[in-house]
Amino acid sequence: MRTTQRNAVTLTGNPTGQPMVFAHGYGCDQNMWRHVAPAFADSHRLVLFDHVGSGRSDLSAYDDDRHSSLGGYADDVLEILHENDLWDVVFVGHSVSAMIGVIAATREPERFARLVLIGPSPRYINEPAGGYQGGFDKPDIESLLVSLDSNYLGWSSTMAPVIMGNPDRPELGEELTNSFCRTDPEIAKKFARVTFLSDNRDDLLELRTPALILQCSDDVIAPTAVGEYVHKHTAGSTLVHLNATGHCPNLSAPEETIDAMKAWL
Repeated sequence: MRTTQRNAVTLTGNPTGQPMVFAHGYGCDQNMWRHVAPAFADSHRLVLFDHVGSGRSDLSAYDDDRHSSLGGYADDVLEILHENDLWDVVFVGHSVSAMIGVIAATREPERFARLVLIGPSPRYINEPAGGYQGGFDKPDIESLLVSLDSNYLGWSSTMAPVIMGNPDRPELGEELTNSFCRTDPEIAKKFARVTFLSDNRDDLLELRTPALILQCSDDVIAPTAVGEYVHKHTAGSTLVHLNATGHCPNLSAPEETIDAMKAWL
């Protein structure tokens, strides 16, 4: 199956420009980039897609073995690059896709020029023995997954506004809730386990592609300590603290996100 169908790949922007691949976070789809991607359309070839299970992706392409780790999603990304002959790529990954991009760039570094990591977290679970602060204790994540398994739609309507932050702008939380509810629930449950139980700290140490880390303030999913950890353990990375609050600055503060990206690029 071609990735165009599997991942609903869309190519727009400047056909001769440097490729810029946008990868969405958990429970989202490529529509989440609609306020950010167009700002790069004149200079870059824009590549947007949906992870399998999200948006307009082909649900039949979901593979229990392949997609049981973030590495399988990274392989999907690499296949998109191969199929469209994309090189010198600027990869923009939000949330879990930040780590998917890191894995892809460690596997085929020659294809990537730069990574923009928005709200990245290499591990969500705290590891007190190693002094690692991921933001969640193990029982928190376990109860989150149990509640997601038993009532995905209920979990979505409770969690999406918390993840989004910005309680003074309820329409943002509502949009994220609706996005979660459009995602295939069975795949979403599996992807949640892969996302929240992953540990990609070693992948950061292998990364040689220049990376920009955009850290939001007051982000419950990827707290400030996590962004600082990613920066400290990623060679040649740049850390920018955004004024934007919550976990989705691509929706809540697109101008600030664009400005930070353009300044670094």
